[in-house]
Amino acid sequence: MVQDTISFARGAPSLDIVDVDGLRDAATRAFTNDPGGATAYGTAVGYVPLRRWIASQHDVDETQVLVTNGSMQADAFLFATLVSAGDAVVVEKPTYDRTLLNLRGLGADVRMIDLQTDGIDTAQLRELLAETAPKLVHIIPNFQNPAGYTLSLAKREELLALAAQHGFALFEDDPYRHIRFTGEELPTMLSMDEHESVVYASSFSKTVCPGIRVGYLVGPPALIAQIQRLATNTYISPSMVAQSIVYEFCRSGAIERSIATVREALAERVAVLCGALARHLPEARYTPPEGGYFMWIELPPGSDVDALLEAAKQRGVAFVRGPDFLLEGGQNTLRLAYSGVTADRIDEGVARLADAYRSLSGGAAAAA
Repeated sequence: MVQDTISFARGAPSLDIVDVDGLRDAATRAFTNDPGGATAYGTAVGYVPLRRWIASQHDVDETQVLVTNGSMQADAFLFATLVSAGDAVVVEKPTYDRTLLNLRGLGADVRMIDLQTDGIDTAQLRELLAETAPKLVHIIPNFQNPAGYTLSLAKREELLALAAQHGFALFEDDPYRHIRFTGEELPTMLSMDEHESVVYASSFSKTVCPGIRVGYLVGPPALIAQIQRLATNTYISPSMVAQSIVYEFCRSGAIERSIATVREALAERVAVLCGALARHLPEARYTPPEGGYFMWIELPPGSDVDALLEAAKQRGVAFVRGPDFLLEGGQNTLRLAYSGVTADRIDEGVARLADAYRSLSGGAAAAA
């Protein structure tokens, strides 16, 4: 077994594109400028200066913002507040595996709607809405996890109209928005919303570093106040240390430099990954993403991703199975995260993956 595993599994940046020096400087400023605020319990809404900074970025009142320990915490708070056992919730097919786990843990009636290269299939969603009244529709609009696809402007407008018409909460889960390295930037549905239909979530994990564990929600003030009470009862307050560091990192302008570094690196990695797939695994079908961390791969029908995962492991390469992001099916699919693999290792990683694929049934990787 190969020891030096090349991992396309984890959606995290490689250390070379994390601004460690900038974070160290931000930490020094946080403890120098506001030692009382950084070291206190604080409040459940988060570190107040960061809350205000986030509000200014989205042009909303600070009462609409709640800062959390990572966006997963934000998601969990929102689901716990809005979703009860038996409630219908719409998600994309495929979608983030932790979203599925969270919703199923609450006993939600999860309905998956096919994901197209320009976002959720709105015609299929309309058919579902004709017979079901979902409590919430979950959308990852930019460089979707796991597929890497981006929701078109026309579909953003359509979803907002459907949310207003049918009365469901439109959950815009948007941690990758700023990691765009090609194509046209699109407005958030939050900024287009005229009916308080949208609840927006994002994270500093992708733009600062994942270890900082700072995310946030933006929504109607009454809903945010309700979630604030849940947050208070859950943990009194999130980490003031982490949030004060993020605040200093953001207000200094370091976040813009960090985003530029990540964009440049990931643009190169996508180009290298596509070239490697063309050379080593031409059977793979995919749409190159315009940003974000992930690429969705479809192999020929009949491929067995479970067998491929084991064969790849033996060759020192890791990925995540497509079925992990689905309720059923997807045995010929997988997700490749290029964010954590430096450009000089990608070709070797794909070559190992291709060798694993060809080792199964003479290259067909077919299920028995």
